[in-house]
Amino acid sequence: MARILIVDDEPLITAMLEEWLSELGDIVAGLAHSLARALELADSDIDAAIVDVSLGEDSSYPILEALIARGLPFALATGHGRESIERRYRERAMLMKPFEFATFRQALDQLRTAERGMGTDALNSFSPGAISATR
Repeated sequence: MARILIVDDEPLITAMLEEWLSELGDIVAGLAHSLARALELADSDIDAAIVDVSLGEDSSYPILEALIARGLPFALATGHGRESIERRYRERAMLMKPFEFATFRQALDQLRTAERGMGTDALNSFSPGAISATR
């Protein structure tokens, strides 16, 4: 059971991810729809995070830096291609929107592996193959 921070400016997506995390037996440690709230929660008691790259007009890069500084694993969620993401984050786990439950579960398994200290090689090589936000 992991404590996961969800950062996305779309309430429907956060609601879906919250439900999926519950189904998988994990705890939603916080929901953030804005950069300011996400930065607050990035310092809380979390094990990992799922972070949308774009938060309205803000970028989530400051959140990623806070997570990296704490040594916490995260997966990026984006509706844009990998090329639109700053080069230093492109090798991180990425969920390409829209994604399906199976892809989400795979990313979460890799976050759990990284959180347990088993290394980030598998996490960094994660590449989603799903294209649907439905099951």
